[in-house]
Amino acid sequence: MANTTFSGPVRSENGFESITKSATGAVSVNASYGATITGGVQSLSGAGAVDLTNLVTELTTAAGAAAVTLADGTTSGQIKIITMVVDGGGTATVTPATFASGTTLAFDAVAETATLVWNSSIGWILSADRDVTIA
Repeated sequence: MANTTFSGPVRSENGFESITKSATGAVSVNASYGATITGGVQSLSGAGAVDLTNLVTELTTAAGAAAVTLADGTTSGQIKIITMVVDGGGTATVTPATFASGTTLAFDAVAETATLVWNSSIGWILSADRDVTIA
């Protein structure tokens, strides 16, 4: 199917899903919109980059420190939720490319969570956190 551009609202009575289809025909739901909004989840173990395509990134650490990066957002209003789900003893330090609320976010215990909103003028803004260390 080709891409379709709409000039008016797109409506659905029973929800709406954003999907991708692989070369083999497997369908993956990226986001679901209905009574609730559900976004994709990235699992990140150790050092690496937080992706901008999934709503949530779940961090898993090992015994050592993990350097994690977060690139600038793609459009104002973009939301990113980062949470630690497995604490292997190390700290995951997330360094956003542009961070209006500080320099880094450090996660060192299960359930620590940060919710960020991208603003193209000033960068990532921390809108909520649970026990994350902000520097």
